[in-house]
Amino acid sequence: QVQLVESGGGLVQAGGSLTLSCAASGSTFSSYGMGWFRQAPGKGREFVAAISWTGGDTRYRDSVTGRFTISRDNAKNTVYLQMNNLKPEDTAVYYCARGRYQVVGTGSSFYDYWGQGTQVTVSS
Repeated sequence: QVQLVESGGGLVQAGGSLTLSCAASGSTFSSYGMGWFRQAPGKGREFVAAISWTGGDTRYRDSVTGRFTISRDNAKNTVYLQMNNLKPEDTAVYYCARGRYQVVGTGSSFYDYWGQGTQVTVSS
């Protein structure tokens, strides 16, 4: 059974930084692309960032490009999301997800396992 456990969320002031981690177990982590999504109150889940199985390809939603960085450590079965210059509109529950394939994907249907989420709150 694949398990994804996110950590690192919290409350931060606008302009601050957080690093989210997602620890994976129960599968060959290095064989799959990974992604981060978020869901704000009253809104649908949206794509944030994705990384291919080797880490050689990454994708970001436009609003986080230049501020967020996705990375992975296959030796530790962990994917990270470094978030800098956070804005109040980044407030959401952040979820990591395991892709069905090795390559990156931006649609939620591209992913088959999801973590429970971690709350990120950015105050103005």
